[in-house]
Amino acid sequence: MRSAVSRIFGTLFLLGSLFCLVPQVVVAADPVVRIGVLDYRGPDETGTSWSDLPDRLAQAIPGHRFEVDEMSGAKLAEAVERNELEFVLTNSTQYVSLAADFGIRRIATVMLPETLSQQQAIGSAILTLAGRADIMELSDLRGKRIAAVASDAFGGYLVGAREMLAAGVDLEAGDARMVFVGSPMRLATQALIDGKADAAIVRTCLLEQLATKGILHAEKFKVLAPKQIAGFGCAASTPLYPDWPMAVTQRVDPHLARQVAMALLSMPPSPNGLVWDVPADYQPVNDLFRELMIGPYVDLRGTTFRGLLKTYRPHVMIAGILLLLLLIYVVWLIRHHTAELRSARAQARELQKEAEHMARLSILGEMAGTLAHELNQPLATIATYAQGLERRCAAGPVDPAVVVEANREIVAQTERADNVIRRVRAFTKKRMAVRECKPITTTVEEAVALFSHLLPNLPEVTIDDWLPMNAQIEADHLQLQEVLLNLMKNAADAMRDLPASEREIDITLAKGEGVVSIAVADRGPPVPADTFAHLFEPFYTTKPDGLGLGLAICKSIAEAHGGRLEVEHRSPPPGLIFRINLPVGGCNGKQPISSYPRR
Repeated sequence: MRSAVSRIFGTLFLLGSLFCLVPQVVVAADPVVRIGVLDYRGPDETGTSWSDLPDRLAQAIPGHRFEVDEMSGAKLAEAVERNELEFVLTNSTQYVSLAADFGIRRIATVMLPETLSQQQAIGSAILTLAGRADIMELSDLRGKRIAAVASDAFGGYLVGAREMLAAGVDLEAGDARMVFVGSPMRLATQALIDGKADAAIVRTCLLEQLATKGILHAEKFKVLAPKQIAGFGCAASTPLYPDWPMAVTQRVDPHLARQVAMALLSMPPSPNGLVWDVPADYQPVNDLFRELMIGPYVDLRGTTFRGLLKTYRPHVMIAGILLLLLLIYVVWLIRHHTAELRSARAQARELQKEAEHMARLSILGEMAGTLAHELNQPLATIATYAQGLERRCAAGPVDPAVVVEANREIVAQTERADNVIRRVRAFTKKRMAVRECKPITTTVEEAVALFSHLLPNLPEVTIDDWLPMNAQIEADHLQLQEVLLNLMKNAADAMRDLPASEREIDITLAKGEGVVSIAVADRGPPVPADTFAHLFEPFYTTKPDGLGLGLAICKSIAEAHGGRLEVEHRSPPPGLIFRINLPVGGCNGKQPISSYPRR
């Protein structure tokens, strides 16, 4: 028996020794992909749950392990700066700031059930108590107490602040006393009820959600400056802006970015009705930042007249009060002396001279500021060139021709800088989306002029205009310029490997049946049939560093104008023709588009 037990232990010892000799197989763990998410608390104080997002992404993209880290806005920005995240899911405000500072790029936009589209999702409702007869319009809030979540909250402050700025109430300059209550946002409505605030800025649909949950009674509040937004079921005081984007950081491989984007777009709705759509245009958010002079545009506070007025408003107000007191004193002094002057004509003449002297000093004081402002910029420019000429003169005799040439260069450079500034300012000015009647030829010419300044060695662009003179259409012409710039950039990329003599972009403007057609043609190499069939699909691209969103966005802009964007092979080949067809009409009282060409 003892020998049998010994044999058994010996066998086990031998097997254990053999196991130790077998090389161990190390299974590498799947790479971790971190998604930083802004910690947001909703009306139920629990916030939107993203707990199922990692599993859904891992199921769609095998070989990767996704982790969601919810953090405050400050922590999220620090993580992006330290390059610790692959993806960022945050509100529109922080996305625009992080995109400007660290180059993150949006790949999808979240859509809640109440959202109209990825472009129209969230705004602000500016509330007050229903019984406040003294507050009927936004301008009535000047000097009042206004509750909001925080100074960086999007729907809970910034969108409402922009709308109030348009009504003449500058919250950033102190026209009202802000009461920042923090999260959750319903604390702003509670501040109204408790009498701690006269009005509150909350995001759209919060009032309806809280009423549905029985947290408050909606009839106790009224919405100031309500806007009628077709199809939107919530009260709003502002236009609607894009909702949260999913953005990719600089450290992410473009292939993984496309995989995540396609996985998000193909996901079924979450239990709370959340879905994903193609990335929205966040230019309205940029425009909001520019008008409020915050975020990437905070430097405007020190470089523009309106910004300086905003920054030094207390000083201007004190100066204005002192000037008013001075004027009151002058008026009182004049009246006082006028009463005394009635007693003696001689004394009246002396006092009259003194009053006239004070009036002249007052006028001179008023003119000083204007003269300084008007002369500052030209004097600065003149001083720069004068110093250059002075140095040339100090170095030795100066040829008069050099002086003449310098003066000509001053004029030429001034005109050239003015033209460039006008173009850039007109294209990038931030703005709400607005349609206007404008000659379509002018829009195309401005886009071509701006395109010519983008990169060196660009192809020549020719415009063949078959429209009548000043033919106008109603459209958002800056958005159309965005489409044209994208198409011309694609055309230039397609012809990058061709000799310079063969690279040319042809733009043709013509009238079709009820439409205006803008065709952008290149002379690039043939496009394979499988590539041609997927050109307008989101995230389909043949560029190694592209995301495949340019043509998809161009197509959505054309369709938003009631038109369409088409592509066809050039005949005779090679090359492609992208054609934008836009409907005619809407410009009442403007020059109609007739059937007769102007050329």
